[in-house]
Amino acid sequence: MDREQEEMQFLSLFGIYTEAYKVIITWRRIFSQITLALILPLSFIFLAHIEVSDVLLSRIWHTEFQLDRTRPNTPRYSKLSDLISTEWTYFLLFKALYFTFLLIFSLLCTSAVVYTIACIYTARELSFRKVMSVVPKVWKRLMITFLCTFFFFFIYNVVAIMIIMTWALTAGFTKFGTVIFFILLIIYSVGSVYLSIIWHLASVVSVLEDSYGVKAMIKSKDLIKGKMVIAVVIFLKLNLSLFVIQFLFENFVVYGESLGTLKRLGLGVLCFLLLFKLILFGLVIQTIIYFVCKSYHHENIDKSTLSDHLEVYLGEYVPLKAQDIQLEHYEV
Repeated sequence: MDREQEEMQFLSLFGIYTEAYKVIITWRRIFSQITLALILPLSFIFLAHIEVSDVLLSRIWHTEFQLDRTRPNTPRYSKLSDLISTEWTYFLLFKALYFTFLLIFSLLCTSAVVYTIACIYTARELSFRKVMSVVPKVWKRLMITFLCTFFFFFIYNVVAIMIIMTWALTAGFTKFGTVIFFILLIIYSVGSVYLSIIWHLASVVSVLEDSYGVKAMIKSKDLIKGKMVIAVVIFLKLNLSLFVIQFLFENFVVYGESLGTLKRLGLGVLCFLLLFKLILFGLVIQTIIYFVCKSYHHENIDKSTLSDHLEVYLGEYVPLKAQDIQLEHYEV
């Protein structure tokens, strides 16, 4: 990262994209190693989950179709009922396994990329082995932040469900009720996007500062002020890109029997390539936004101090102290 911190607050949307691209290209060797070790498995898990889920659900629907055409209280009916229970059990176990591995690799990828960019920012000597030795320790802090975010999302959705139930019992789908429903839907969507952005920035804070969990979320909320519009636009564009990749994979690979095996294979490889590039690009942008927000709020990050705290001392990861990184203001 060639820019001084004072300049980063002036980065536009295009400037952030350009900075992310330059970082990846300049340090393509280390990012290629991180991609091979962590981001490729994450991409494979995401796409394979779509294919396997379709296979399992197809078997469940087929069994249920047969069950509907079978007379109750017969041996065949009992056998099909047991089979459906077993298939649903396999499906739920697969989903649990999928979300577990998705979470693990997502947090590992975030740890690796954020730590790498911090080392680049401080001009430290960087190696893949060093990154991988630090990642498991940083991962624990990220897990705490994720669990706190999950709790807030859970509470947020419980409140949203209660509000929707109240709406259904009072206004319902009348003209006035329909207007209220769309207003509530917009408010819910805005809140979900806001919480997601807070979580992503809090993940960077958890790696680079001594705050994690609720403290990281509070710090993230304060940092994002003034840069919310850019953060929202980037978040929506990245998620739209992810949706397009998922749409292409589902419709032309999973359900694209008419295209033939070779075309489906080619499209599957294309989706895989686009996905891992998108994940890497998104994680780099996520970290750059952190530095942009720090610069915008005139919170000076001393490179030597940051460098010292990124060192692995006797195998232990030493987190940054808040007083070292976040409260020292500079004049503009």
